[in-house]
Amino acid sequence: MSESQIPFNKKGRLDYKFYLDELERLQIELVKLQYWIKDTQAKVVVIFEGRDAAGKGGVIKRITEKLNPRICRVAALGVPTEKEKTQWYFQRYIPYLPSGGEMVLFDRSWYNRAGVERVMGFCSDDDYWEFLRSCPNLERMLIRSGIILIKFWFSISMEEQEHRFQDRLKDPTKRWKLSEMDLKSRDLWVDYSKAKDEMFAYTDTKISPWYVVNADDKRKARLNTIHHILNIIPYEDQTPEPIELKPRKIQKGYVRPPMQEQTFVKDYYPYPEKETNTE
Repeated sequence: MSESQIPFNKKGRLDYKFYLDELERLQIELVKLQYWIKDTQAKVVVIFEGRDAAGKGGVIKRITEKLNPRICRVAALGVPTEKEKTQWYFQRYIPYLPSGGEMVLFDRSWYNRAGVERVMGFCSDDDYWEFLRSCPNLERMLIRSGIILIKFWFSISMEEQEHRFQDRLKDPTKRWKLSEMDLKSRDLWVDYSKAKDEMFAYTDTKISPWYVVNADDKRKARLNTIHHILNIIPYEDQTPEPIELKPRKIQKGYVRPPMQEQTFVKDYYPYPEKETNTE
């Protein structure tokens, strides 16, 4: 399909049916990528960074939706413990790196130091500048060790972020996503912009570049991100041949225990009782 044939709705957003069809097609390719990672014992790290409500979690969900969690797993670290605060900064992230045959998706990563820690004053100036000096060296070591490292920055406008914040306040299933830190970030838009620019100046390298995703349109952002992962990793289709199921073997001699001896979950959605003809 050419670019001129891509359908959009009246609001200028990607048509929903087209989005679902394209997402399904790309998820099938992700399964092929998964087989390739397993067969070749590849090691893949994908980093997702960006402002709050930029859509990182939504993309990660669509990537992992059809994949084996033993091969593709998500690393989303919380606030460091008191012990972790005394460690070498990168130490807490190292155990989450992939072994052969694994892909790890970092929902935020070591770049917390260049973002929220810098803006909110959670680290010293010395720690911050040491991070910017050390980070390119660390990533160079990871890549030289055989890890495929992909870094995404999700770019969102102030207006769209505010819209999503308001949406989270109204929706009980999304309200947990709006943390106290998110609320503080609303008043520090420029500070976060400066921190991002400085981070890019030091860590957007030829060997480990940042790929910026225009994330105002969630549907396009998800498809573009998955497309880019598939394009950047030189995978081959190693899908196994279809399995032919033979007829089941009938086993005899087994007597099932009485069902009334088991504790069943209550049926909260019972079928309607059938009307009986009394005539």
